Amino acid sequence: MDKIWLKSYPPGVPAEIDPNQYRSLVHLLEEAFQKYANRNAFVCMDKFITYGELDAYSKRIGAWLQSRGMKKGARVALMMPNVLQYPIAIAAVLRAGYTVVNVNPLYTPRELEHQLADSGAEAIIILENFATTLEQVLPRTPVKHIIVASMGELLGVAKGMVVNFVVRNVKKLVPPYSLPNAVRFKDALSHASGMKLTPVELRHDDVAFLQYTGGTTGVSKGATLTHRNIIANVLQMEAWSQPGLDKEPRVDELSIVCALPLYHIFALTVCAMWGMRIGALNILIPNPRDIGGFIKELAKYRFNLLPAVNTLYNALVNHPDFHHLDFSNLKIANGGGMAVQQAVNDKWLKATGVAIIEGYGMSETAPVATCNRSDSTAFSGAIGLPLPSTEVAILDDDGNEVPLGVAGEIAVRGPQVMAGYWQRPDETAKSMTPDGYFKTGDIGVMDERGYTKIVDRKKDMILVSGFNVFPNELEAVVAAHPGVLECACVGVPDPHSGEAVKLYVVRKDPNLSVDTLMAYCKENLTGYKRPKTIEFRDELPKTNVGKILRRVLRDEVKAGDKEAA
Repeated sequence: MDKIWLKSYPPGVPAEIDPNQYRSLVHLLEEAFQKYANRNAFVCMDKFITYGELDAYSKRIGAWLQSRGMKKGARVALMMPNVLQYPIAIAAVLRAGYTVVNVNPLYTPRELEHQLADSGAEAIIILENFATTLEQVLPRTPVKHIIVASMGELLGVAKGMVVNFVVRNVKKLVPPYSLPNAVRFKDALSHASGMKLTPVELRHDDVAFLQYTGGTTGVSKGATLTHRNIIANVLQMEAWSQPGLDKEPRVDELSIVCALPLYHIFALTVCAMWGMRIGALNILIPNPRDIGGFIKELAKYRFNLLPAVNTLYNALVNHPDFHHLDFSNLKIANGGGMAVQQAVNDKWLKATGVAIIEGYGMSETAPVATCNRSDSTAFSGAIGLPLPSTEVAILDDDGNEVPLGVAGEIAVRGPQVMAGYWQRPDETAKSMTPDGYFKTGDIGVMDERGYTKIVDRKKDMILVSGFNVFPNELEAVVAAHPGVLECACVGVPDPHSGEAVKLYVVRKDPNLSVDTLMAYCKENLTGYKRPKTIEFRDELPKTNVGKILRRVLRDEVKAGDKEAA
């Protein structure tokens, strides 16, 4: 393949990275623990832990897990929001020679049971707020060993008692549960003080993470991410980000805002793993949906990097307190997980002086596959260029590359691409080409500079009288209206055109009317792209990382059609 994108690389960014500089992720982590022992690694609710403390705590939890008799490669589930126990647990599981299974803490019992059973997890580290969910499914899972954490236990004795009292008794966020054989996180730390962590020989092809897909397009399945996959993506992101980090003022010890949940691959790789590799301080935000509280936390720090999704950027920039923050040290604002809308970027750029750098990837690519240049100062509307050591091809339905400028399925090849779907060889075969490309299911076009632009997901495409309507385009236009806060569109059955566009809108201006918005769409969209109906809502359905769920809206339409019939 002719790597036409290399000519668009910023000066100093290499065409290739070398993941072989680390034997495993444990090698990477232990290097950081020694090199940055006296630096603060993570902070949550004003409590800091250093890299040295992270080293010591993770050794203890890792030794406790090994004392349970689990063999190398055993799966250990983590079910927590962004609290200090999370990075300790990640390092502990990896150092013990096991595989991390990240679990969304807001899963229903059905979803949790599926993931624990499918992964074969033998142990779980869980925040007590969600222990009642585990109790409901535990007998039907392979889980034998349980560590239960609490919000306050690592915050210091006095503060920890207050936080736990408020969480349990005032806010009542810990429903009653019974897990008789569970061990408290702090007790596990104490019991393991006399234990020794046994080093485990790990190789590049050993499984580091089972990262389950969000389930927005079907049954949740585990992307098998090896130590090599994560090492590669960490080094790719580091090389790619350097031009942006080199901007003045120079910062020796970086601060990363970790508002996206660590169970999500975006935060896991970009915040936790890359952050530790470079000795950064990760600012953990347990509840980013509390925008006011989130902004109060941001006010305490001169942060340098902020990875987020479009909806979070939108919520921040529309909050009245946001503009009082100090952005003088903000160097890179990464956007991923969903399309960044120009209207949101423009507001963000005006408020902070920093453009949102949109990237692209998924759990299967560990996650970052492409990204706009980190020294960009303007919105491109594209997902950027392939990262070092990464190739992107645009394929037709037969798997052949299409000419530049022609839409096709985006396919990715590189050292960050997963080994396959956990125990699903048939699904793996469907998603991979014979020459090693992962077929993303997204439709895009590549231009002569090597930049790729997403047109949309295959199944999200709306067919109106034979014309393709791609929701991302329509939503970007509508989002630019000053009276619109958020929007989403789906296809609905239509007797005349096969499908028609239905638009869902959350208003910023309460006086915005259907007629006004219809007139705006008429001005900005050709006939077949315009919505036939508009419905105003107080909120739109989203995943826990803020991605709008068009699937839920489509399911509502289907359910309504069945009732009407």
